[in-house]
Amino acid sequence: MVPGRGHAALRTDASSTRGLFLHNLHTDEHLEVTYWARGAYRADALAQIDWIMRDHRSNEVAAIDRNLLDLLHRLQMKLGGKRTFEVISGYRSPATNAMLASVSDGVARKSLHIQGKALDLNVAGVRLSALRSAATALKAGGVGYYPQSGFVHVDVGRVRYW
Repeated sequence: MVPGRGHAALRTDASSTRGLFLHNLHTDEHLEVTYWARGAYRADALAQIDWIMRDHRSNEVAAIDRNLLDLLHRLQMKLGGKRTFEVISGYRSPATNAMLASVSDGVARKSLHIQGKALDLNVAGVRLSALRSAATALKAGGVGYYPQSGFVHVDVGRVRYW
């Protein structure tokens, strides 16, 4: 499978920068960071992203997949630029995921959250349905819509919608 034109351009344009605005709703931490510049990912910024998207229940930190970061950047641009993603669930430790799966049918036992490849989020000032539409338009991975819970799930697994 060949990436779409926009995705290919995102990967090769060494003159641009990529940044994210994140707010972890569980820890009330905020991060504004440029994670890619001069044609390379910035290790210091990646570490900050890993921290803010950690498992807030156990404080376990894992590497967040760079493809997810690029997907979030593309989503941010599709939403009009400097939008803060409110982090509901980023990385989940296997123990946290197993606990959540035991109490909810909506949690996959082999969730991509465990691999740092998924994020449950919302964006203040953006209707949840508009966030879902923007994410599905990217055709870059899974998009789950949870209006009763107030979030959209995005991941860099195979393209699928629910």
